[in-house]
Amino acid sequence: MSDNPVVDRIQNDITSNDVVLYMKGTPVFPQCGFSAAVVQCLSHLGVKFKGIDILTDPSLRQGIKEFSQWPTIPQLYVKGEFVGGCDIVREMYQSGELQEMLKTKGVSFNEAA
Repeated sequence: MSDNPVVDRIQNDITSNDVVLYMKGTPVFPQCGFSAAVVQCLSHLGVKFKGIDILTDPSLRQGIKEFSQWPTIPQLYVKGEFVGGCDIVREMYQSGELQEMLKTKGVSFNEAA
């Protein structure tokens, strides 16, 4: 535990869930095109993931950027590891790299997708 409750919350989220997406909005109602694009990639693969809306908590919105040292949202974590933002996830999805990473890390998804 750190002395920063936001860092503790992020650490808990990414260790308690196999796949976590920090995003603007929710998986059902994304609030930006970049978040929607990552949701679409994960949904197309049938990946179960926890979407966390950073718009509801300004301290989390800033805290996740500091935690990952990545300036933009969305941010995808798989098994506690930061994967990247929209462009990286989309490129990994299109090349098959995302599916390979999920398989390697033991995250179930629809391999026929």
